[in-house]
Amino acid sequence: MLQHRLDGPDDAPVLVLGPALGTTWHMWDRQIPELTRSWRVLRFDLPGHGGAPAYPADSATSLAERVLATLDSLGVQRFGFAGCSIGGAVGIQLGILARERLSSLALISTSPRFGTADAWRQRGVVVRTNGLDPIARSTPERWFTEGFVEAQPAIVEWAVQMVRTTDPGCYIAACEVLAAFDVRSELGGIGVPTLVVAGAEDEATPPADARALVAGIPDARLAIVPGASHLTPVEQPGAVTELIIRHFTTSWQESPAGPPAPAPVITPAPTRPTGAVAELESADLVTARSDTYDAGMKVRREVLGDAHVDRAQENADDFTQDFQDFVTRYAWGEVWTRQGLDRRTRSVITLTALVARGHYDELTFHIRAALRNGLTPEEIKEVLLQTAVYAGVPAANSAFAVAQGVIREETTPDE
Repeated sequence: MLQHRLDGPDDAPVLVLGPALGTTWHMWDRQIPELTRSWRVLRFDLPGHGGAPAYPADSATSLAERVLATLDSLGVQRFGFAGCSIGGAVGIQLGILARERLSSLALISTSPRFGTADAWRQRGVVVRTNGLDPIARSTPERWFTEGFVEAQPAIVEWAVQMVRTTDPGCYIAACEVLAAFDVRSELGGIGVPTLVVAGAEDEATPPADARALVAGIPDARLAIVPGASHLTPVEQPGAVTELIIRHFTTSWQESPAGPPAPAPVITPAPTRPTGAVAELESADLVTARSDTYDAGMKVRREVLGDAHVDRAQENADDFTQDFQDFVTRYAWGEVWTRQGLDRRTRSVITLTALVARGHYDELTFHIRAALRNGLTPEEIKEVLLQTAVYAGVPAANSAFAVAQGVIREETTPDE
């Protein structure tokens, strides 16, 4: 279950409001007086936000399942959902997973893919190294227009304090959720009326992202709010409230939730003909290799970053492509995916081996990988000090120079 609050008449239809990363349910305070005239409004906090228990989620799907568990505990079957930013990502998953319970959906400042995975993972590295203060101080320029920042200093400071009081581990986990979030191929599965709202001046999830949602969702319409950046419900509360009321009132009345999707038909696997065993086994081997490659590419991108992997793939030619495929299948698809060690431990082992063998080019991007895998600069320093004892001071000296440059680059907050 999620930490939550209910407002409005007990017998009114339920409307759930999902928050943005770094905010609490209070980001919706200025919508509540109007919405509770007709709705029973449920607001929730993300894990580790607003004093909520710090039990991180590993995906938007997991957060959506926690929303459903919370509603189940309250005996709520049917509901509408409006979410902002990561709250909108949760709403998208609800639209796919629980369309039989969802009356309608509003996605505010939301995208089918939030920027790049590398950017979110670097933000996690910055928080792990420096805490949340640098992120909190840069919040106003990400969330609000320049005019709003100048005119509403009290609200801006309130927003900064919301971020500062978030649990760092849960914030980092949410960054990982957004890094992995990509539903561009799944939008057609959202089977409820959907309103997509974008701030005209939002650079985090620009109107182009909103148009991509509308293009992919079968029953969706778009509203662009002028004079608003990313935290649109806070910056333009009246406009957002009016859009929400109009959308949910109309869609609840005109588009009742349909029945659950039918269960899939399972066709029994055919018996293998004796004469075709060799051919089938060959086909199975190709499938296994493909599965290993796909799993390896996923882990390789998560650990090394999209930019590095894309460069390696772009630089490959007929002479080197087989080697790139080999590395992806064997190192990443068969070893890094094993369950015996976590990724932090694998990074420690990899750093030690690279220093001992003097592979400083590879050490550069594996220092970045270690930061992404959860090692702090202090822990990397300890690994290199330990390596100096057993692999030699000259090797560690070169490794410290490499690591120092990478850590400075990766842990310096963007201005």
